[in-house]
Amino acid sequence: MSIRLLTGNEALALGAVHAGARVITGYPGTPSTGALASLLTADLDDVHVEWSTNEKVAFEIAAGAAWAGQRALCTMKMSGLNVAYDSIISIAYSGCVGGLVIYVADDPGVSAGMAEQDSRGFALMSDMPMLEPTSVAEAYTLTQTAFEISERAGTPVFVRLVTALSNSTAPVDVADAPQIEPRREPQLLHDIDTFTKAGAAICMAQHRDLIARLEQAGALIDEMGVNALDLAAQLGGLGIVAAGVCAAYLEEGFEIAAGYGFDPQAVSVLRVRGVHPFPAAKVRALLEHVERVLVLEELEPYLERALVVEAHGAGYVGKIVGKLDGTFERIGEYGVRQVVEGIAAALDLVVPEDLFAGARAEDLAAARPITVCAGCPHRGTYMAINKALKNLKYKQGQVMVTGDIGCTILGMNPPFHTVWNEVSMGASVSLAQGYVQAGIETPVIATIGDSTFFHGGIPGLVNAVQHQTPMTLIIMDNGWTSMTGMQVNPGTDEAFQPGNRRVDIAAIVPALGVEQFFVIDPFDFEAATDTIQHALTLPGVKVILARQECAIQAQRRGLRVQKVTVDPEACRFCKTCVRVTGCPALELGDNVMTIDPALCYGCGLCAAVCPFDAIRKEPLA
Repeated sequence: MSIRLLTGNEALALGAVHAGARVITGYPGTPSTGALASLLTADLDDVHVEWSTNEKVAFEIAAGAAWAGQRALCTMKMSGLNVAYDSIISIAYSGCVGGLVIYVADDPGVSAGMAEQDSRGFALMSDMPMLEPTSVAEAYTLTQTAFEISERAGTPVFVRLVTALSNSTAPVDVADAPQIEPRREPQLLHDIDTFTKAGAAICMAQHRDLIARLEQAGALIDEMGVNALDLAAQLGGLGIVAAGVCAAYLEEGFEIAAGYGFDPQAVSVLRVRGVHPFPAAKVRALLEHVERVLVLEELEPYLERALVVEAHGAGYVGKIVGKLDGTFERIGEYGVRQVVEGIAAALDLVVPEDLFAGARAEDLAAARPITVCAGCPHRGTYMAINKALKNLKYKQGQVMVTGDIGCTILGMNPPFHTVWNEVSMGASVSLAQGYVQAGIETPVIATIGDSTFFHGGIPGLVNAVQHQTPMTLIIMDNGWTSMTGMQVNPGTDEAFQPGNRRVDIAAIVPALGVEQFFVIDPFDFEAATDTIQHALTLPGVKVILARQECAIQAQRRGLRVQKVTVDPEACRFCKTCVRVTGCPALELGDNVMTIDPALCYGCGLCAAVCPFDAIRKEPLA
């Protein structure tokens, strides 16, 4: 064994490889992205790793491999679980042959945006076991445990991390040369009763099997000691049920609470790593030993509700502290503060109200708008949309521009104020059609990124073509899945995804029946504006492909478009360039605008809007 410094994501991914996973799939989504990303650069022998088109596709590939007898891992964030769930529940009914593990990362505190979803509810709804590590080291070991449970019980298994754990870094004791079994011979199992849903009798029989597999998984979790119950030497006192990462804050919380009358030696603790099925036997043992119970779990009170039911059945009359009694909210992430405040509430201790009143990191940060990067091609697209609408005499607030997930959503922020909404991957295309069908008479525009178009936008466009809905779709193609860390997508140049074939959006759109299709360069401000303006006057479905590579990726390879400089003699310091573009490379000098050459990509959009021709574009030497 050797010590390696790993993030929770990396530890989980390494645990899967060391468990013998041969197929590993996923779709990038913070905070889960780092797991699969860490494997794409690793030297793995005979392991297939891929970024799939979306989470549903990724899970189906992993499930197919598991049905053929291989071990497989699929990774996603909580929002991706929604996308994949249609297949997850059906495949859960059928079970698996090889081990099948689903890694889902939740985001309490919403550090990465989207919904503050608690994916434990999916485990309950699916009758599927779910393991939740309490530390980075456990992310490595429990992932291997998950594969063992999956194969022994014949069921897919969830492993859930949260942002605080997936992104944390800690030393992990890992195997130097893990004993990975030889690649298994693939199986072809012809079993209609197991692998189809062809009739009510089949479905109900599979449902019974699913419930039985969950019970078997629960027995295995007990057998393996996944959940740890430490009872205090004496009866009475406080019992704490801590789920997942909450257990990582107990010791520090105990140390602080000890200063206000709490005795750490008198507390009994149940550390829940197997969050589903509910560890009823260990909870009953805890209830028999303590007078009061504190439940620490982020987001939804799933464990607490089950504990209350168990307590009622056992005739327990002690105090239960958590969310249901109003001590904690169902939002945000937990930390040491919740441990101390929970102990104080359970034991009626007096803790100073300002104990945790120190300044938060976000309060110390300088205020600044969240905008696209210097050289981002999306800047030119949003500028062109705004200018086209102005040329057509529309005022701000008169034209609906739906938005989608990814860097493109930054069009809602200053200086653009273009995008109105954001829902889920691909929703912009269908939402726009809803506005049209509602009777909106002004033009309706949908904006979507290239990776998001592949992920969930194509079906919406097919629907628009079928019903000939008058709308304009602008696909903003920068060649990468940029917001989550520059992962490849089907449209990425083949040079950056060796062995794969590029799927060209410019070929897909006309093939779907779109007759009014245009390609623009978002750095050519005048031409892009003219094209968008023209499209908005046409009937039916119009699609505009705004194509220019992500500037960050291009600059990493030393590429720039051109050299852009300010003529200080011509500059009137009107600040139009920075007000319209919002480009971070533009800086306010002493009565003259300046350009930071380290940031400037040379897109030239600032020059396109300068009213005094003070910004000059020059070819690169």
